[in-house]
Order: sequence, then structure tokens, then C-alpha cells
Amino acid sequence: MRFSAFKQSYWRWVFLFVFSFLVPASFSDPRITNAELFCGDPPPSNGTSYVPDFTEVMKQLSEQISNNHFASYHLNSTPPMYGLAQCHEDLEQTDCRLCHAEARTRIPRCLPRPARIFLDGCFLRYDYNRDFFHESVSPTFDTVNCSSSNVTMASQDNNNNNNNNRMISFGRNVDHAVGNVTSIALTRNGFGVVGLDGVYALAQCWESLTPAECRQCLQKASETVRGCVPKDEGRALNAGCYLRYSTRRFYNNGADSGGHHGYSIGVIIAIVSAASAFLTLTVSAAYVVYARLSKRKRELKNLGRISKRFNRSGLKFKYDTLEKATDYFSPTRKLGQGGAGSVFMGILPDGKTVAVKRLIYNTRQWVDDFFNEVNLISRIEHRNLVKLLGASIEGPESLLVYEYVPNKSLDQFIFDEEKSKLLNWKQRFDIISGIAEGLAHLHGGGSHVRIIHRDIKCSNVLLDENLNPKIADFGLVRCLAAEKSHLSTGIAGTLGYMAPEYLVRGQLSEKADVYSFGVLVLEIVCGKKNSSFTKSGSLLQTVWTLYKSNALTEAVDPCIRDEMSAKEAPGVLQVGLLCTQASVLLRPSMEEVVQMLTDKDYEIPMPNQPPFLNANVLGTATSSGSYSTDSFISNALRKIQGSGTSSESSRTQ
Repeated sequence: MRFSAFKQSYWRWVFLFVFSFLVPASFSDPRITNAELFCGDPPPSNGTSYVPDFTEVMKQLSEQISNNHFASYHLNSTPPMYGLAQCHEDLEQTDCRLCHAEARTRIPRCLPRPARIFLDGCFLRYDYNRDFFHESVSPTFDTVNCSSSNVTMASQDNNNNNNNNRMISFGRNVDHAVGNVTSIALTRNGFGVVGLDGVYALAQCWESLTPAECRQCLQKASETVRGCVPKDEGRALNAGCYLRYSTRRFYNNGADSGGHHGYSIGVIIAIVSAASAFLTLTVSAAYVVYARLSKRKRELKNLGRISKRFNRSGLKFKYDTLEKATDYFSPTRKLGQGGAGSVFMGILPDGKTVAVKRLIYNTRQWVDDFFNEVNLISRIEHRNLVKLLGASIEGPESLLVYEYVPNKSLDQFIFDEEKSKLLNWKQRFDIISGIAEGLAHLHGGGSHVRIIHRDIKCSNVLLDENLNPKIADFGLVRCLAAEKSHLSTGIAGTLGYMAPEYLVRGQLSEKADVYSFGVLVLEIVCGKKNSSFTKSGSLLQTVWTLYKSNALTEAVDPCIRDEMSAKEAPGVLQVGLLCTQASVLLRPSMEEVVQMLTDKDYEIPMPNQPPFLNANVLGTATSSGSYSTDSFISNALRKIQGSGTSSESSRTQ
């Protein structure tokens, strides 16, 4: 990878950039801007597990939307929760997933209240009343959004009559386009697009509506959106449908379902405008390409510095050596797949077995991910952290080399009916203690930096030949300065393990790892996933209920429920509940957790109720019923794109 290679392809970049302005702007666009978020009335007071319920509903909708443009789900909880997701039919499936992921990232702001969010490419809603599946219009929430700018007139003369005539003509064109797209949608399963006389329109009903309900919704939408004239763009956001007109084509290629394509006044205006702007675009393209190449040069310079440090420290590996060690990344050598890349078993020429992580960096944040895993973790050594042995950064892709951990991940033991029997109470306790010590080290105990892992879960804890735990997967780590109490950042991690202040407000501190560790403790002791729902709710809620009943022993995994663990396990579960308290200040530090686990004379404090078990926890998290935002935790979206299940540049799963 050399800067000269980019310099040689300069004109190719110029061509591609200019070409990108000549093709329709909607090409491969998930349309995630212009959001409207509506929060409903507070839920019934007898609810007990809103966020776990929300997490499960979102998980089910995401699985469906990965292969479809419509998804719905009903969770039989208390109260029951219902979810609906709809992508506009012109979106490619990948763009549909990206739009849904962005909507899923923004909508938790309303919890525990019901919510609906409109993006320009998709719609997402959850509620506690199943009737909303057939709700076509809503006097409370239906709204129309008009752009702030009027349509641009073709002439600049001051003749008021001419301007009025052009405005009247534009109004007729909007009326014609909106009327046509409504008719098309009603005959084509609720979706239609049209381009007429320089006005483009799209209509989409949710698939849960009947034809009569779709008609009612679109008729109201077409009436209200016409009121936006003379604005150049208008959107009708109704309970059961979406209708938009614009003077620019915003929908995807191949989606035209009606209209003519002759040389109308609008088309002629567009051609003249494009010709006059071409020179400006060319100059702008050259500048942008130069800026991109300069940025890329700086990135390569930074990587060069890391490469020199590797040369001095002996951490450098040759790419072809690692390629041969993994049998050219043979599928038979593959150990696992994550959001940042694949991991393969490799055998070095000296016979040493290693784990080779093949980074995926076809997204903008790949340098940040690489920096996290190399620049931070290469300086940290602990028996409960997977050791980074080196890296290769000069081949066609970046590779990280870690020590090989033969027993793979903890989740393959804990959640397997047969393998779970191989872990007795002492081994589970030692695993919990080892993870605690590793996290305490990351958080600054014995280290010169404070590092937050952000994705502590069973699948990111590996077991060596002696079943000793080793924390792995450092692609999401963040470094926290000594003078700071927290970072404000886009969320990334795995739903069910993320702390409430991080999930809802993006406030990241070491206590976010403490919360994840608390969930992990409950899973290890109980042998159940926190995401598994029973009649009594999530695992966290079940353990809390048993704690209040002084019956924590009943939560222990039956295969280790013997005399020895019957006395020790409840105390460990109490530590887990302490770590999962809603208040950041009430959660212990990992150093204190280690002391609780290792010092038998340490008096473990009484935990308070964990978060999300009643409506009051997040009842004041948001005060207004509607939000309008253009960008929220874009890093979360990129990670979701990388892994298919995650948020920041992660992976929200």
C-alpha cells in the first residue's frame, strides 16, 4: 500500500466522482435523513420489563427485515409489545437493512413509551396495543413536513403575473403527480412512484393495512401534502403510510411505475441547470479528490509509524507467512466471524499455533478499529486478556496475530446442554474471577491507561486448555482520559449487555463494562442467556425476583446446584445484581468486584432494583413527544452495516 498507487489512479477518482454527480442521487441511498420521532403516552403501570421486551421485539424485526421489506412481531409479555417495520419498496435490500438499523438506533429515546419513527426510506414502530397494525390515520400524530425553500423559478424577471403563472403551473404539476402516485399505489399493493413535469412523487402504505385502509391513509396524505406548495418538497407522515413529492428525483433507479418522460419544462430546466453547473462540479470534484488523497496519505503515514514501531519491537509479521500459516485462509481453518473480520487458526513455520484475525476495512472506520486493536492492546498484558503477538499491515489487507486459545468461547460451554455439565462450580467461579481481574486491569488497575472494552459478553471470553478465561475482541475499545468521568459517543455493543445510560444517552464510562460484567455473571451462574424470555421475564428480572424472595439458590444452574455452590453462588449472584444497578454511582468498580469475589470477609452491599423493571426508570428520559434529527450516532450505523446485528461503528446486536 503506497501513496504512489493512489496518485496513479488520480484521474480514475476524478472520473468516478464526476460520474457520481451525473447519475441520479438516489442510487444506493438508504435514505436515513429527515427523521421524525413520535413518542406516545406512557404505558400501563403494571409493566415490568420494557427494555428487555423492546430488545426482543427489535431483534425479531431485524431478523425478518434482513430478507424482506416488511416485518411485524408480537411479544406475549406484560404488557404485550407489538412491533412493525416497513421499508419503501424501491430500496435495495442492503439499503433497507441500513435504514432499519438507523431507525432502530434512534427509537430507544422514547422508552418506555411507545414510539414511531419515519425516515425517508423506512418506518419503524412499537406499541403496547395491537390495533396499530391497522391504524391508517391518527389525529394525534399524523403530520406534514414541508421544506423551507420555495421552488426555483426558471426566469428572474420581475413580472409578478409571470411568476404567479409559474407558481400556479407548479401547483398543478404537484397536484397531478400526487394524484397519479396515489392511484398507482392503490393498484400496486400500496407502493408507487411517478415523475411528471419535473415533479417526482413516492407513496408507500404499510403492508399490514387492508386496501381500504391504505386508500384512507393515502387520500388524507395527498390532501395534506398539496398544502406544501410552493415549497419544493413535501412529506406526509401518517400512521399507516408515507407520501412525498420533490423537484428532484429521490427514489431508486428502476422504480418508475408511471408517468411520461418527454421533454417537459421541468426536464429542460434540469438540463440547462446541469450544463451550467458542470464546470463548478468538475472543479469541486478535483478539490474533493485532492482532499481524499491527502487524508489517505496521512492515514498511510500513521500506519507507517506503526510499521516502524513493529520493526523495532519484533511484532511485525510478513503477510505471505500468515497466508501460508492459515492455508490461504481456508474455510477449514476458520475459528469465527465477527463484525470487524474473520479469525483463522494458523501454524507458523516454527510450529507455533496462533489465531489470525483478517480485518475487514472496506468502511471508513477501519483505521480506527486497527488503531484500537494494535496501538492500545499491544501495550496491555494480563493473564486474563488475549495477548496480541503482532500484525501485518503491508499486504493487501491488515492481519492481527493473537495467541491461540484452544477451547474457543465461553458461550459454547455455558449455553450448551451437554458442555455446560463440564464446568463445575469452582471452574465457573474461577472464570468469573478471572474476567473481573482482566477488566480491572483494563480499567487502570496496574495499567497506565483506562480502557473500556464496550462488548463484554460470553462469546468474547475465550477459554484456554485449563479453562482459564481470556477477554478477546478489542475492536470497540475506547481510551478514557484520567480527568474525564465519561465519554459521549455513539452506542456500540450487544443489546442486553449495554448499560442504560449508554444505551439511551450514549454516556460511556468504565461502569458500562461493569454492567455488562454483571449480566455475564448471571448467565454463567444460571446457565441461561439474558436474552431468553420466560413467563417471569428476562434472566435479570428472574434473578431479582428470587433475590427479593430470599430464594437465589433456585436461580443457580441445576447441574451445579450442589451443597458447595448452594452457599457461594447466591453471594456471586448478589455481586452480579450490584453490577447491574441503574445508577452508575451505585455500581462498584471492577477493583471492588475483585475484592468482593476474593475476600470472604468482605461485606457485599445490598443491591437496588435493576433498571427497566418498572416504568419509572426511564419515564423522564424524554420529555417531548416528537423529535426531528438528521444524524444520530452515525458510527453505530457503520458497525451495524459491518456485522448485520450491531450499532456504532459495532455492533448493536
